Amino acid sequence: MTAFVVTGTDTDVGKTVFSAALAGALGAHYWKPVQAGLDDGTDRETVGRLSGLAADKLLPEVWRFNTPCSPHRAAEIDGTLIDLARLALPAQRPLVVEGAGGALVPVTRGTTFADVFAWWNLPAIVVARTALGTINHTLMTIEVLRARGVTVHGVAFIGEAQDDSEATIATMGNVRRLGRLPMLPALDAAGLAAAFAEHFRIGDFA
Repeated sequence: MTAFVVTGTDTDVGKTVFSAALAGALGAHYWKPVQAGLDDGTDRETVGRLSGLAADKLLPEVWRFNTPCSPHRAAEIDGTLIDLARLALPAQRPLVVEGAGGALVPVTRGTTFADVFAWWNLPAIVVARTALGTINHTLMTIEVLRARGVTVHGVAFIGEAQDDSEATIATMGNVRRLGRLPMLPALDAAGLAAAFAEHFRIGDFA
């Protein structure tokens, strides 16, 4: 059964919005094991609002930290340490797993999310902005993942169309160009589902 991990080229690139769209389209379970920063709510709550998924499809976080920073430091600020053994994948399928920030964000002081993705042995979807700098950031992310043996399923772009940048990444990175979510005038479940259906092919995630 289908399972993907969603990572990004940086923080705030649109991973959570894309994860909501993908999980909703697949009718999948959603899991973000480490949430750092609680003042604006959790990404699980955002996915719940945007995906149309039932509450039982939104799996609880393993760790929730107050400070919006790298999980390794957020854990230290909260006076705890992340036990990597507790990051074993849930059994539910289909499953969309969201990382925190980019692929090299530390989970602990000796382990990055890219290392955890390799342990999970799931194909990764890289979410990238279409803005200036995306070629460099996206190609570096792809190289980092592949260096650890992570299969890169493809790149999902967020933002206004930049056909040359998107095509360059696909060619130079030898990676699938999955599609692009445009900026939506109103971000809600119906609009997101319609945009995903228009700009992505569900068969690419089978």
